[in-house]
Amino acid sequence: MTAGTSVLITVTGPDRPGVSSVLFAALTRHEVDLVDVEQVVIRGRLTLGVLVATRRDPEELQETVEQAMASIAMQVEVSMAAADTPPARRHSTHVVTVLGQPVTARAFTRVATAIAELGANIDAIRRLADYPVTALELLVSQDPSDPTVYPPGTLRARALEVAQTAGVDVAVERMGLMRRSKRLIVFDVDSTLVQGEVIEMLAARAGAEAEVRAVTEAAMRGELDFAEALRRRVAVLEGLPVSVLDEVAAELTLMPGARTTIRTLKRLGFRCGLVSGGFTSVIRRLTDELGMDFCAANELEVVDGKLTGRVVGEIVDRAGKAVALGRFAEESGVALTQTVAVGDGANDIDMLSAAGLGIAFNAKPALRAVADTAITHPYLDIVLFVLGISRDEVERADAAEGLLRRVPIA
Repeated sequence: MTAGTSVLITVTGPDRPGVSSVLFAALTRHEVDLVDVEQVVIRGRLTLGVLVATRRDPEELQETVEQAMASIAMQVEVSMAAADTPPARRHSTHVVTVLGQPVTARAFTRVATAIAELGANIDAIRRLADYPVTALELLVSQDPSDPTVYPPGTLRARALEVAQTAGVDVAVERMGLMRRSKRLIVFDVDSTLVQGEVIEMLAARAGAEAEVRAVTEAAMRGELDFAEALRRRVAVLEGLPVSVLDEVAAELTLMPGARTTIRTLKRLGFRCGLVSGGFTSVIRRLTDELGMDFCAANELEVVDGKLTGRVVGEIVDRAGKAVALGRFAEESGVALTQTVAVGDGANDIDMLSAAGLGIAFNAKPALRAVADTAITHPYLDIVLFVLGISRDEVERADAAEGLLRRVPIA
Protein backbone atom coordinates (compact mmCIF):
# COMPACT_ATOMS: atom_id res chain seq x y z
CA MET A 1 0.00 0.00 0.00
CA THR A 2 1.40 3.40 -0.93
CA ALA A 3 1.81 6.20 1.55
CA GLY A 4 -0.72 8.32 -0.32
CA THR A 5 -1.09 12.08 -0.65
CA SER A 6 -1.92 14.88 1.74
CA VAL A 7 -4.34 17.40 0.22
CA LEU A 8 -5.11 20.84 1.67
CA ILE A 9 -8.39 22.33 0.49
CA THR A 10 -9.15 26.00 1.22
CA VAL A 11 -12.64 27.28 0.45
CA THR A 12 -13.55 30.98 0.55
CA GLY A 13 -16.63 33.00 -0.26
CA PRO A 14 -19.89 34.24 1.25
CA ASP A 15 -20.98 32.30 4.32
CA ARG A 16 -24.20 30.41 3.67
CA PRO A 17 -25.90 27.17 4.72
CA GLY A 18 -24.74 24.05 2.90
CA VAL A 19 -21.13 24.92 2.04
CA SER A 20 -19.67 22.29 4.37
CA SER A 21 -22.18 19.63 3.37
CA VAL A 22 -21.43 20.10 -0.36
CA LEU A 23 -17.68 19.96 0.24
CA PHE A 24 -17.77 16.90 2.47
CA ALA A 25 -20.16 15.08 0.13
CA ALA A 26 -17.54 15.50 -2.59
CA LEU A 27 -14.81 14.26 -0.26
CA THR A 28 -16.92 11.26 0.74
CA ARG A 29 -17.00 10.01 -2.83
CA HIS A 30 -13.18 9.71 -2.69
CA GLU A 31 -13.08 7.98 0.72
CA VAL A 32 -10.52 10.37 2.17
CA ASP A 33 -9.36 10.50 5.81
CA LEU A 34 -9.86 13.79 7.64
CA VAL A 35 -6.64 15.08 9.21
CA ASP A 36 -7.58 18.64 10.24
CA VAL A 37 -10.42 21.17 9.80
CA GLU A 38 -10.57 24.87 10.63
CA GLN A 39 -13.17 27.48 9.78
CA VAL A 40 -13.59 31.21 10.42
CA VAL A 41 -16.25 33.72 9.38
CA ILE A 42 -15.54 37.46 9.41
CA ARG A 43 -18.34 39.84 8.43
CA GLY A 44 -20.12 37.11 6.50
CA ARG A 45 -17.01 35.98 4.63
CA LEU A 46 -16.12 32.29 5.09
CA THR A 47 -12.70 30.67 5.05
CA LEU A 48 -12.80 26.90 5.47
CA GLY A 49 -9.63 24.80 5.48
CA VAL A 50 -9.70 21.00 5.29
CA LEU A 51 -6.62 18.77 5.32
CA VAL A 52 -7.23 15.22 4.09
CA ALA A 53 -5.19 12.15 3.24
CA THR A 54 -6.02 10.06 0.17
CA ARG A 55 -4.60 6.94 -1.49
CA ARG A 56 -6.58 7.50 -4.64
CA ASP A 57 -5.85 9.85 -7.53
CA PRO A 58 -5.37 13.30 -5.91
CA GLU A 59 -5.90 15.12 -9.21
CA GLU A 60 -9.28 13.47 -9.61
CA LEU A 61 -10.10 14.57 -6.06
CA GLN A 62 -9.09 18.12 -6.92
CA GLU A 63 -11.32 18.15 -9.98
CA THR A 64 -14.28 16.83 -7.98
CA VAL A 65 -13.83 19.45 -5.26
CA GLU A 66 -13.45 22.30 -7.75
CA GLN A 67 -16.64 21.28 -9.55
CA ALA A 68 -18.56 20.97 -6.29
CA MET A 69 -17.50 24.40 -5.08
CA ALA A 70 -18.18 26.02 -8.46
CA SER A 71 -21.75 24.69 -8.25
CA ILE A 72 -22.38 26.91 -5.22
CA ALA A 73 -20.24 29.86 -6.38
CA MET A 74 -17.43 29.37 -3.85
CA GLN A 75 -13.71 29.76 -4.55
CA VAL A 76 -11.37 26.88 -3.77
CA GLU A 77 -7.62 26.35 -3.70
CA VAL A 78 -6.11 22.85 -3.55
CA SER A 79 -2.49 22.00 -2.73
CA MET A 80 -0.83 18.59 -2.36
CA ALA A 81 2.14 17.01 -0.61
CA ALA A 82 3.36 13.56 0.34
CA ALA A 83 1.22 12.11 3.12
CA ASP A 84 4.25 11.64 5.37
CA THR A 85 5.08 15.38 5.22
CA PRO A 86 5.29 16.65 8.83
CA PRO A 87 2.12 18.54 9.78
CA ALA A 88 2.37 22.33 9.80
CA ARG A 89 0.17 22.75 12.88
CA ARG A 90 2.07 23.92 15.95
CA HIS A 91 1.18 23.46 19.58
CA SER A 92 0.39 26.85 21.09
CA THR A 93 2.25 27.62 24.32
CA HIS A 94 0.81 31.02 25.27
CA VAL A 95 -2.39 33.02 25.02
CA VAL A 96 -1.93 36.72 24.33
CA THR A 97 -5.02 38.89 24.77
CA VAL A 98 -4.94 42.37 23.23
CA LEU A 99 -7.46 44.86 24.61
CA GLY A 100 -8.12 48.40 23.45
CA GLN A 101 -10.66 51.09 22.81
CA PRO A 102 -9.98 50.77 19.93
CA VAL A 103 -7.24 48.32 18.89
CA THR A 104 -5.58 50.19 16.05
CA ALA A 105 -3.65 48.55 13.24
CA ARG A 106 -0.55 50.34 14.54
CA ALA A 107 -0.99 48.90 18.03
CA PHE A 108 -1.62 45.39 16.75
CA THR A 109 1.47 45.64 14.55
CA ARG A 110 3.52 46.50 17.64
CA VAL A 111 2.23 43.40 19.43
CA ALA A 112 2.75 41.12 16.43
CA THR A 113 6.25 42.47 15.88
CA ALA A 114 7.19 41.90 19.51
CA ILE A 115 6.00 38.30 19.30
CA ALA A 116 7.97 37.72 16.10
CA GLU A 117 11.11 39.27 17.60
CA LEU A 118 10.98 36.63 20.32
CA GLY A 119 11.00 33.89 17.71
CA ALA A 120 7.36 33.00 18.35
CA ASN A 121 4.52 32.40 15.92
CA ILE A 122 0.88 33.52 16.00
CA ASP A 123 -1.07 30.32 15.35
CA ALA A 124 -4.64 31.62 15.54
CA ILE A 125 -6.56 34.81 16.27
CA ARG A 126 -10.16 35.26 17.37
CA ARG A 127 -12.20 38.23 18.52
CA LEU A 128 -13.38 37.90 22.11
CA ALA A 129 -15.28 41.17 22.42
CA ASP A 130 -16.40 44.35 20.74
CA TYR A 131 -17.77 45.95 23.94
CA PRO A 132 -16.83 47.73 26.16
CA VAL A 133 -13.45 47.28 24.50
CA THR A 134 -12.19 45.34 21.53
CA ALA A 135 -10.53 42.13 22.72
CA LEU A 136 -8.49 39.88 20.45
CA GLU A 137 -7.14 36.52 21.59
CA LEU A 138 -3.91 35.28 19.99
CA LEU A 139 -2.66 31.71 20.36
CA VAL A 140 1.13 31.86 20.24
CA SER A 141 3.75 29.11 19.98
CA GLN A 142 7.47 29.01 20.51
CA ASP A 143 9.95 26.82 18.69
CA PRO A 144 10.06 23.66 20.83
CA SER A 145 13.55 22.87 19.55
CA ASP A 146 14.96 26.04 21.13
CA PRO A 147 13.97 26.41 24.81
CA THR A 148 15.99 29.61 25.12
CA VAL A 149 13.47 31.47 22.95
CA TYR A 150 11.19 31.89 25.95
CA PRO A 151 13.14 32.40 29.19
CA PRO A 152 10.56 32.62 31.99
CA GLY A 153 8.71 35.92 31.92
CA THR A 154 10.24 37.19 28.67
CA LEU A 155 6.99 37.39 26.72
CA ARG A 156 5.11 38.98 29.61
CA ALA A 157 7.85 41.59 30.11
CA ARG A 158 7.89 42.43 26.42
CA ALA A 159 4.10 42.64 26.33
CA LEU A 160 4.16 45.10 29.24
CA GLU A 161 6.63 47.28 27.36
CA VAL A 162 4.40 47.30 24.28
CA ALA A 163 1.26 48.00 26.32
CA GLN A 164 2.83 51.06 27.91
CA THR A 165 3.57 52.69 24.56
CA ALA A 166 0.95 51.31 22.13
CA GLY A 167 -2.26 52.38 23.87
CA VAL A 168 -3.53 48.84 24.45
CA ASP A 169 -3.53 46.32 27.29
CA VAL A 170 -1.72 43.04 26.60
CA ALA A 171 -2.34 40.00 28.82
CA VAL A 172 -0.12 36.91 28.60
CA GLU A 173 -0.92 33.47 30.02
CA ARG A 174 0.48 30.01 29.56
CA MET A 175 -1.65 27.82 27.33
CA GLY A 176 -2.98 24.57 28.74
CA LEU A 177 -5.41 23.05 31.18
CA MET A 178 -4.37 25.33 34.04
CA ARG A 179 -5.79 28.33 32.21
CA ARG A 180 -9.20 26.63 32.19
CA SER A 181 -8.97 25.36 35.76
CA LYS A 182 -9.64 28.63 37.60
CA ARG A 183 -12.42 28.15 40.17
CA LEU A 184 -12.12 30.97 42.70
CA ILE A 185 -11.72 34.74 42.34
CA VAL A 186 -11.21 37.49 44.89
CA PHE A 187 -11.54 41.23 44.33
CA ASP A 188 -10.10 44.14 46.20
CA VAL A 189 -12.92 46.62 46.89
CA ASP A 190 -11.78 50.26 46.83
CA SER A 191 -11.07 51.47 43.27
CA THR A 192 -11.48 47.90 42.00
CA LEU A 193 -14.95 46.55 42.69
CA VAL A 194 -16.26 50.02 43.56
CA GLN A 195 -15.32 53.48 42.40
CA GLY A 196 -13.45 55.59 44.92
CA GLU A 197 -12.04 54.90 48.39
CA VAL A 198 -14.34 54.15 51.32
CA ILE A 199 -11.95 55.59 53.91
CA GLU A 200 -11.94 58.92 52.05
CA MET A 201 -15.73 58.96 51.95
CA LEU A 202 -15.79 58.43 55.72
CA ALA A 203 -13.07 61.03 56.26
CA ALA A 204 -15.15 63.58 54.34
CA ARG A 205 -17.68 63.34 57.18
CA ALA A 206 -14.90 64.35 59.57
CA GLY A 207 -13.61 67.17 57.35
CA ALA A 208 -10.32 65.35 56.75
CA GLU A 209 -10.74 63.98 53.22
CA ALA A 210 -7.66 65.67 51.71
CA GLU A 211 -5.43 64.54 54.58
CA VAL A 212 -6.63 60.97 54.34
CA ARG A 213 -6.40 60.90 50.54
CA ALA A 214 -2.72 61.85 50.70
CA VAL A 215 -2.01 58.99 53.12
CA THR A 216 -4.06 56.55 51.01
CA GLU A 217 -2.19 57.42 47.83
CA ALA A 218 1.19 57.02 49.51
CA ALA A 219 0.15 53.62 50.90
CA MET A 220 -1.17 52.42 47.53
CA ARG A 221 2.12 53.40 45.91
CA GLY A 222 3.94 51.31 48.52
CA GLU A 223 5.58 54.31 50.20
CA LEU A 224 3.94 53.70 53.60
CA ASP A 225 3.36 50.57 55.65
CA PHE A 226 -0.29 49.76 55.15
CA ALA A 227 -1.07 48.94 58.79
CA GLU A 228 0.43 52.22 60.00
CA ALA A 229 -1.31 54.14 57.20
CA LEU A 230 -4.61 52.52 58.15
CA ARG A 231 -4.27 53.51 61.78
CA ARG A 232 -3.45 57.11 60.85
CA ARG A 233 -6.46 57.35 58.57
CA VAL A 234 -8.89 55.66 60.94
CA ALA A 235 -7.81 57.97 63.78
CA VAL A 236 -9.48 60.95 62.09
CA LEU A 237 -12.85 59.14 62.27
CA GLU A 238 -12.94 59.34 66.07
CA GLY A 239 -16.28 60.62 67.29
CA LEU A 240 -18.28 60.01 64.12
CA PRO A 241 -21.64 58.34 64.69
CA VAL A 242 -21.75 54.70 63.63
CA SER A 243 -24.60 55.60 61.26
CA VAL A 244 -22.06 57.05 58.80
CA LEU A 245 -21.06 53.50 57.93
CA ASP A 246 -24.50 52.73 56.54
CA GLU A 247 -24.62 56.11 54.81
CA VAL A 248 -21.35 55.47 52.99
CA ALA A 249 -22.33 51.88 52.14
CA ALA A 250 -25.48 53.21 50.47
CA GLU A 251 -23.42 55.66 48.39
CA LEU A 252 -20.99 53.13 46.94
CA THR A 253 -20.95 52.96 43.14
CA LEU A 254 -19.89 49.72 41.53
CA MET A 255 -17.18 49.74 38.89
CA PRO A 256 -18.70 49.43 35.38
CA GLY A 257 -19.03 45.75 34.50
CA ALA A 258 -18.85 44.52 38.11
CA ARG A 259 -22.29 42.90 38.15
CA THR A 260 -21.74 41.31 34.75
CA THR A 261 -18.39 39.91 35.84
CA ILE A 262 -19.61 38.34 39.05
CA ARG A 263 -22.87 37.09 37.51
CA THR A 264 -20.97 35.39 34.70
CA LEU A 265 -18.36 33.81 36.94
CA LYS A 266 -21.05 32.51 39.30
CA ARG A 267 -22.75 30.88 36.31
CA LEU A 268 -19.48 29.09 35.62
CA GLY A 269 -19.29 27.78 39.16
CA PHE A 270 -16.67 30.20 40.48
CA ARG A 271 -16.44 30.95 44.18
CA CYS A 272 -16.29 34.74 44.49
CA GLY A 273 -15.07 36.86 47.37
CA LEU A 274 -13.96 40.29 48.55
CA VAL A 275 -10.62 40.90 50.26
CA SER A 276 -10.39 44.50 51.41
CA GLY A 277 -8.21 46.75 53.49
CA GLY A 278 -11.46 48.61 54.16
CA PHE A 279 -14.15 47.83 56.67
CA THR A 280 -16.45 44.86 57.06
CA SER A 281 -19.37 47.00 58.25
CA VAL A 282 -19.31 48.89 54.93
CA ILE A 283 -18.65 46.07 52.45
CA ARG A 284 -21.02 43.57 54.06
CA ARG A 285 -23.85 45.11 52.04
CA LEU A 286 -21.85 44.53 48.82
CA THR A 287 -21.21 40.94 49.84
CA ASP A 288 -24.93 40.29 50.30
CA GLU A 289 -26.07 42.31 47.29
CA LEU A 290 -23.73 40.58 44.85
CA GLY A 291 -24.09 37.10 46.34
CA MET A 292 -20.40 36.81 47.19
CA ASP A 293 -19.28 33.64 48.93
CA PHE A 294 -16.91 35.25 51.44
CA CYS A 295 -15.26 38.50 52.47
CA ALA A 296 -12.36 39.65 54.63
CA ALA A 297 -11.89 43.22 55.87
CA ASN A 298 -11.06 45.28 58.94
CA GLU A 299 -13.30 45.90 61.94
CA LEU A 300 -13.85 49.42 63.24
CA GLU A 301 -14.22 49.80 66.98
CA VAL A 302 -17.54 51.30 68.10
CA VAL A 303 -18.32 52.48 71.65
CA ASP A 304 -21.62 54.03 72.66
CA GLY A 305 -22.69 54.38 69.05
CA LYS A 306 -19.59 56.29 67.96
CA LEU A 307 -16.38 55.34 66.15
CA THR A 308 -13.33 55.38 68.44
CA GLY A 309 -10.81 55.96 65.66
CA ARG A 310 -9.32 52.50 66.13
CA VAL A 311 -9.51 49.10 64.43
CA VAL A 312 -9.92 45.89 66.40
CA GLY A 313 -8.69 42.41 65.65
CA GLU A 314 -6.18 41.35 63.02
CA ILE A 315 -5.53 43.96 60.36
CA VAL A 316 -6.12 42.88 56.75
CA ASP A 317 -2.98 44.42 55.29
CA ARG A 318 -0.74 43.36 52.41
CA ALA A 319 0.21 40.05 54.04
CA GLY A 320 -3.30 39.60 55.45
CA LYS A 321 -4.86 39.75 51.99
CA ALA A 322 -2.73 36.84 50.80
CA VAL A 323 -3.60 34.92 53.97
CA ALA A 324 -7.31 35.52 53.32
CA LEU A 325 -6.98 34.26 49.75
CA GLY A 326 -5.27 31.10 50.98
CA ARG A 327 -7.95 30.56 53.63
CA PHE A 328 -10.79 30.96 51.13
CA ALA A 329 -9.08 28.58 48.72
CA GLU A 330 -8.60 25.97 51.42
CA GLU A 331 -12.22 26.28 52.58
CA SER A 332 -13.39 25.85 48.99
CA GLY A 333 -11.11 22.90 48.24
CA VAL A 334 -9.37 24.86 45.51
CA ALA A 335 -5.63 24.94 44.86
CA LEU A 336 -3.98 28.37 44.80
CA THR A 337 -3.04 27.73 41.16
CA GLN A 338 -6.79 27.71 40.45
CA THR A 339 -7.39 31.16 41.95
CA VAL A 340 -7.60 34.65 40.45
CA ALA A 341 -6.95 37.89 42.37
CA VAL A 342 -7.83 41.38 41.15
CA GLY A 343 -6.56 44.55 42.82
CA ASP A 344 -5.11 48.01 42.30
CA GLY A 345 -2.67 48.90 45.09
CA ALA A 346 0.67 47.95 46.59
CA ASN A 347 -1.15 46.21 49.45
CA ASP A 348 -2.47 43.74 46.84
CA ILE A 349 1.03 42.61 45.80
CA ASP A 350 1.19 39.52 48.02
CA MET A 351 -2.37 38.47 47.14
CA LEU A 352 -1.82 38.76 43.38
CA SER A 353 1.55 37.01 43.66
CA ALA A 354 -0.01 34.09 45.54
CA ALA A 355 -2.91 33.64 43.11
CA GLY A 356 -2.72 31.45 40.04
CA LEU A 357 -3.53 34.57 38.00
CA GLY A 358 -2.96 38.08 39.36
CA ILE A 359 -4.70 40.93 37.53
CA ALA A 360 -3.73 44.55 38.22
CA PHE A 361 -6.78 46.73 37.59
CA ASN A 362 -5.99 50.41 36.87
CA ALA A 363 -3.17 49.80 39.29
CA LYS A 364 -0.22 51.65 40.74
CA PRO A 365 3.20 50.87 39.13
CA ALA A 366 4.32 48.76 42.09
CA LEU A 367 1.49 46.31 41.50
CA ARG A 368 1.67 46.34 37.70
CA ALA A 369 5.32 45.30 37.97
CA VAL A 370 4.48 41.99 39.66
CA ALA A 371 1.01 41.17 38.30
CA ASP A 372 0.54 38.54 35.61
CA THR A 373 -1.38 41.09 33.58
CA ALA A 374 -2.48 44.71 33.87
CA ILE A 375 -5.76 46.31 32.78
CA THR A 376 -5.86 50.08 32.29
CA HIS A 377 -9.44 50.43 31.01
CA PRO A 378 -12.10 51.14 33.68
CA TYR A 379 -14.36 48.16 32.95
CA LEU A 380 -14.25 45.22 35.32
CA ASP A 381 -15.78 42.80 32.81
CA ILE A 382 -12.48 42.90 30.91
CA VAL A 383 -11.42 40.33 33.51
CA LEU A 384 -13.75 37.89 31.73
CA PHE A 385 -11.91 38.36 28.44
CA VAL A 386 -8.55 37.74 30.11
CA LEU A 387 -10.03 34.44 31.28
CA GLY A 388 -10.97 33.57 27.68
CA ILE A 389 -14.72 34.21 28.05
CA SER A 390 -16.19 35.99 25.04
CA ARG A 391 -18.69 38.85 25.01
CA ASP A 392 -21.00 36.75 22.82
CA GLU A 393 -21.07 34.00 25.47
CA VAL A 394 -21.83 36.52 28.21
CA GLU A 395 -24.61 38.21 26.25
CA ARG A 396 -26.28 34.98 25.21
CA ALA A 397 -26.44 33.94 28.86
CA ASP A 398 -27.75 37.36 29.88
CA ALA A 399 -30.35 37.35 27.11
CA ALA A 400 -31.65 33.98 28.29
CA GLU A 401 -32.36 35.56 31.69
CA GLY A 402 -33.71 38.84 30.30
CA LEU A 403 -30.68 40.77 31.55
CA LEU A 404 -29.04 41.77 28.27
CA ARG A 405 -28.25 45.46 27.85
CA ARG A 406 -25.39 47.62 26.65
CA VAL A 407 -24.82 50.93 28.37
CA PRO A 408 -23.59 53.58 25.89
CA ILE A 409 -19.92 54.42 26.38
CA ALA A 410 -19.08 58.11 26.25
